[in-house]
Amino acid sequence: MEFLIASAIGVMTAAGIYLVLRLRTFPVILGISLLTYAVNVFLFTSGRVIPGAPPVLRDNVTTYTDPLPQALVLTAIVISFGMTAVVVMMGLGAFLGSDDDHVDDQPDTPQDKPEGSA
Repeated sequence: MEFLIASAIGVMTAAGIYLVLRLRTFPVILGISLLTYAVNVFLFTSGRVIPGAPPVLRDNVTTYTDPLPQALVLTAIVISFGMTAVVVMMGLGAFLGSDDDHVDDQPDTPQDKPEGSA
């Protein structure tokens, strides 16, 4: 079970980094989202992955799941949703302002300018 979760975290992290390094806005936003999902799964699994274990101690229970990572993940989900909404609006504004969704800001070269422009 741990190997499967660790592999999923690794794949999401690798895919997120690959997408963040792209030169377009939409893949960068997807990459940031994948990275936040990977961090959320990592935080969630740090609280012991025990199927059927309660998140709080009771009188007759010897195994339990730590509730703190669960609370951290819930908070991180809300924050990442808000961050994604802000980044989407920034990317949309940049696209509508320049008719291009490249992340990097390339300087204009003389061969890119149309005839008759200064």
